Amino acid sequence: MGASKDPSGKAIPWHEATKLVHAGTLRSQFGETSEAIFLNSGYVYDNAEQAEARFKGDEEGFVYSRYANPTVAMFEARMCALEGAEAARGTASGMAAVTASLLCHLKAGDHVVSARALFGSCRYIIDDLLPRLGIATTLVDGRDLDAWKAAVRPNTRAFFFETPTNPVLELVDIEAVAKIAKEAGALVVVDNVFATPLLQRPIPLGADIVVYSATKHIDGQGRCLGGVVLGPKKFIEETLYTYLKNTGPSLSPFNAWVLLKGLETLPLRVERHCASAAAIADFLAERPEVVRVFYPGRADHPQADLAKRQMAGGGPIVSFEIEGDKKDAFRFMNSLHLFKISNNLGDAKSLVTHPATTTHQRLTPEARAELDIFDNSVRLSIGLEDVRDLMADLDQAFSRSRA
Repeated sequence: MGASKDPSGKAIPWHEATKLVHAGTLRSQFGETSEAIFLNSGYVYDNAEQAEARFKGDEEGFVYSRYANPTVAMFEARMCALEGAEAARGTASGMAAVTASLLCHLKAGDHVVSARALFGSCRYIIDDLLPRLGIATTLVDGRDLDAWKAAVRPNTRAFFFETPTNPVLELVDIEAVAKIAKEAGALVVVDNVFATPLLQRPIPLGADIVVYSATKHIDGQGRCLGGVVLGPKKFIEETLYTYLKNTGPSLSPFNAWVLLKGLETLPLRVERHCASAAAIADFLAERPEVVRVFYPGRADHPQADLAKRQMAGGGPIVSFEIEGDKKDAFRFMNSLHLFKISNNLGDAKSLVTHPATTTHQRLTPEARAELDIFDNSVRLSIGLEDVRDLMADLDQAFSRSRA
């Protein structure tokens, strides 16, 4: 449900903020205002014939919460309304969404082309898991369109990438890469977690599948795990659904309810995150202790033009390189008060992490260097605090770490 109807029955289209409060709502006979939490695993049938019809797919209805659940269904419908996707399936985590989106589509003998700049666990899927299953993979510089073209093989079945990338915020030209994939007959899977669905829409740009770690900005307060895969109805309801219901990475109804509550305030939070992140990126760029700042919203970002064309804002994440080495980065981080050391992101609280020793620690130093991740690299997830307090915290940490 993405719109209401006037007295004549004509649909009244809703804007994003309205969709995030109302879309997909299912009310029980009690007429509750807030979405209900259906914390149940199974469902009762009126008779044996109805049970048979449900299992055969001849009658719509719920069968088992590993397959589908009313609260999870509301979350999926609301995400579809926001993303402009035909269908969606919730998953237990963001990594469950990434893994399912690929494995439900691929088989031994297939080939995947992936951008090399990925979150550490995604690199594990591409580097280790898929090859163990007989699926060949090729890593490319996601910014280089010629590299994508050159990597295509007759058996290439999928392109996978995130944009902006974790943690140095490189961008991949979604539209251009999708055209290359379409010529090769390959599925395009985009991890859109850093941009959020409010700042970037991969599907209109040519992507087939979009995945999110809903744990991040969609929840927005560090409360629960969740993920979602969005795409064409046939892919989601046949290929992906069969995989999910038989392998079991299902989203908890309670977590789905938490995520529904998070979606209601997503536009307000993302607007604040981005405004503060842009101000902090400018603040960092003026600091003598900072070597480089990475932020897509700044004119000095190497792909600033693409960011303007592809994104509605610079995003809530800022990364930078501090003068010195790991010891200096650690001293700076340990001097912060408001910024909390955590490998999570998208929280109401501002967070700081050291990617080389956390999210990307399993990569070799050479592989990290290839991705511009060094011992002096620091990633900030900007929260909802007053930006003046965040700047003051950064300022005192720089001062203390120099002492």
